[in-house]
Amino acid sequence: MNMTHTEIRPFHIEIPQAELDALDNRLSHTRWPDELPDVGWTYGTPTSYLKGLAEYWRSSYDWRKHEAKLNEFAQFTTTIDGQNIHFLHVRSPEPDALPLIITHGWPGSIVEFMNIIGPLTDPRAHGGDPADAFHVVAPSIPGFGFSGPTQEAGWDMSRIASAWQELMSRLGYERYGAQGGDTGSVVSPILGRIDAGHVVGVHVNGGLGFPSGDPAEFASLNEAEQARLAAMQEEMQDGAGYAIIQSTRPQTLGVGLSDSPAGQLAWIAEKFKEWTDPAFELPEEAVDRDQMLTNISLYWFTGTATSSARLYKEGQASWGQQAERSEVPSGVAVFPGDFGIRPIAERDNNVVHWSEFERGGHFPAMEVPDLLIGDVRTFFRSLR
Repeated sequence: MNMTHTEIRPFHIEIPQAELDALDNRLSHTRWPDELPDVGWTYGTPTSYLKGLAEYWRSSYDWRKHEAKLNEFAQFTTTIDGQNIHFLHVRSPEPDALPLIITHGWPGSIVEFMNIIGPLTDPRAHGGDPADAFHVVAPSIPGFGFSGPTQEAGWDMSRIASAWQELMSRLGYERYGAQGGDTGSVVSPILGRIDAGHVVGVHVNGGLGFPSGDPAEFASLNEAEQARLAAMQEEMQDGAGYAIIQSTRPQTLGVGLSDSPAGQLAWIAEKFKEWTDPAFELPEEAVDRDQMLTNISLYWFTGTATSSARLYKEGQASWGQQAERSEVPSGVAVFPGDFGIRPIAERDNNVVHWSEFERGGHFPAMEVPDLLIGDVRTFFRSLR
C-alpha cells in the first residue's frame, strides 16, 4: 500500500492572530436580539446573560494560554476513509498500560478531556495506582474541530466506529478499551460490536441503548427508572429542538452559527446550562468557564458549526434503533440528568458494571473528572 495513505502526521494547534482579531471585531459588533422580561432561560439563552459571557470571551479569555495547554498533548492527523482525522495520542509512561479510545460528542470536543488525560495516562503522578494506566487516544469526530469539515455525506455513527477501528489498528493496538459520552456513548458500543476481537470493554457515561416502545419493557422499570424515562420523554418535547434542526436543516442553521460568534456562543452555552449538573443555575458554576469557552472557540476557529451539526442529519436514520446484542463487557456511569436505564442497557449489551452518581451531569470529564476517572479505572481493572 502507498504509505502516504496510512501516514500519521504530527499536529500542532496554531490559530493565526488574524483569526483572533476577527473574533474580537465580530463580538464587539454583535447585533443583539431583544428579550422578554422575567422569562429566565425558558425561551433559550437570555441576551442579558450572553452579553456578559461574550464580553468576557472578547476581552478577558486568553485563547493562546489554552491553545498552549492543548499543545502539551501529543497530537496527530491521518487520513482514514478519505477523511482527515485529528487525534490526541498520549502514551502512558507505564509499559503495561491499556490503550483506551475516548470519543466526545456534540457540542463537545477533545477539549472536554483536558483534565482527565493526565490521571488516566499517568496515575502514579496523580496519586493513583500505576496498574490503572491507559494509553489514551482521543480523536476529533469527523466534521468536528480539526477533523472538520467533512467532504461528503455518509459520516454516520457506524462509519465513525469503523474509522476508529482502523485508527487503533494503524497505531498498532491489539487489545484496547473504548469510552464515550453523548455521541461517544453510541459510537463506542458500535466499535465494540464491529471489533469485538480487539475491544476488551466498553464504558459509557449517560445511557446505553434506547427504549423499544414495548409496554412490557416499561412495566419492568423501578420508580427511579420510570422517573428517568419520563424526564427523557419531557426532554424530547421541550429540549430536542436543536437536534431536530440539526438533523433536518443543518446547512441553514450553519449560516448563522458560522457568521456570528455570539450565535455560536448562545447555541452551545445553552446546552452547558441545560445538560450540566441540575444543582447549578449557570453553566460556569458547573464547568470551568475558560474550558467551556475553549471548547466553543474550537468550533468557531475551525468553522465546524455546520459540519458538526450534519452528524445529526447523517445519524437520523438510525436514531433509537435497537442494536444486535453485544457480548463485549460493558460499563455505564449515570450522572444527574442522564437517562441511563439499566434494563434497557442490559437488553442489547453485556452490562457488567453500573454506577450512579449524585454529582455531575452530561459533561463529567469537565464537571466531575475525579468521579469519571475513578469509574473508568474500576470498570477496566478486571478486563486488563
